Amino acid sequence: MLCVGYRRHTKGKDERLYTPKASLHLRCPLLPREAGQYRRRSMADAPKEGRLTRFLDFTQLTDMASESVGGKILFATDDFFAPAENLIKSDSPCFKEREYTEFGKWMDGWETRRKRIPGHDWCVLRLGIQGVIRAFDVDVSYFTGDYAPRMSIQAANLEEEKLPEIPERGIRTGAAATPEEFEAIAELKSDDWSYLVPMTELKPGNPASGHNYFLVNSQQRWTHIRLNIFPDGGIARLRVLGTGQKDWTATDPKEHADLVAIAFGGVCVGFSSAKFGHPNNIIGVGGAKSMADGWETARRLDRPPILENDDNGILLVPGCEWAVFRLAHPGVITRIEIDTKYFKGNAPDSCKVDGCVLTTQEEEDMIKQKWILPAHKWKPLLPVTKLSPNQSHLFDSLTLELQDVITHARLTIVPDGGVSRLRLRGFPSSICLLRPREKPMMKFSVGFKANP
Repeated sequence: MLCVGYRRHTKGKDERLYTPKASLHLRCPLLPREAGQYRRRSMADAPKEGRLTRFLDFTQLTDMASESVGGKILFATDDFFAPAENLIKSDSPCFKEREYTEFGKWMDGWETRRKRIPGHDWCVLRLGIQGVIRAFDVDVSYFTGDYAPRMSIQAANLEEEKLPEIPERGIRTGAAATPEEFEAIAELKSDDWSYLVPMTELKPGNPASGHNYFLVNSQQRWTHIRLNIFPDGGIARLRVLGTGQKDWTATDPKEHADLVAIAFGGVCVGFSSAKFGHPNNIIGVGGAKSMADGWETARRLDRPPILENDDNGILLVPGCEWAVFRLAHPGVITRIEIDTKYFKGNAPDSCKVDGCVLTTQEEEDMIKQKWILPAHKWKPLLPVTKLSPNQSHLFDSLTLELQDVITHARLTIVPDGGVSRLRLRGFPSSICLLRPREKPMMKFSVGFKANP
């Protein structure tokens, strides 16, 4: 496996974080945001690196280790000043100048004591989204005088049912790992895990922006990470950037699967507006935690001064907002869920869902063309349908269109507003194409499930 890094542009100078073995070009890197997603950095801050050989679009990557998607710290050798759980917080690190604990300065990250015994510190975490890792962001923001000078990262693909029982960590500040915890974690044999990043020096950067980026060239599926620091010190955040990957061969052909789920590899590949929340949030793990965990657009400025409805109660407005998703696996969609939970005064008036079939090259062309796709390419999966605030809407359709395989789906909301979750349940194409087609009933049913 090959890990490469790149330069960071700071104060007019290029700082090489890790000597690369291959040149890569990045499409506008990102900074942390809510729900494990990343926001764009300005091009002035973008890392510079050699000649262009291929693209890595950070906008299509998810923080697979974030607590917001179920990431969990299993073990750390030491948590004296600040616990390792801070590494996987979804928000950006902060600094409180006058904040102290009984053990020393309060720090928003993982910080171990100054080591006075042989060895080095390390921790093990379980990814919330298991899949292909494309990059790491090792952030040492605010650790200006006590950041870890070197680190390495190892990974493993472990079967959940074969994992040993690891003791719950509880409150860890001021503590070190016990002999019992060392014994339990030793069963994972993490010393032998594959190296995705070899021992590498970290750079502090600016006090509030200490990002160290490392690219990973591996198509293997990973479930667990071991972060080593040499010999001790602090790290604010560890972002494990990649895409989810599901073993579709193990899918029960009789059960629906959420084909757009980010945990399985679904991703937003285009949108019209994301003022208050990225569309990737709505295909996230579990239910939404707040409005910040959804997709919300700005208010459209082309709304008429006085609003009117049609005979079906749908607002008559000229504009709309949209988001396009690449499915985790091509398939047939048979059930759609659109949840507006938490959006009580800013839910869309109505929505529709369409699907299409695109090759990888066609998708790249559509991204460049901002998804100006001929209308006949889109197949209606859900007609224009009225939405209610703070409710889960369930749609079952047996129309002829839903017998077709699609690779991409477009959610359109009118005129604007927010959605907390989108679920597109159905069958992967390899299963669907083998299922006998029955003559579809021209039926459309809608269900509503109120949120508290």
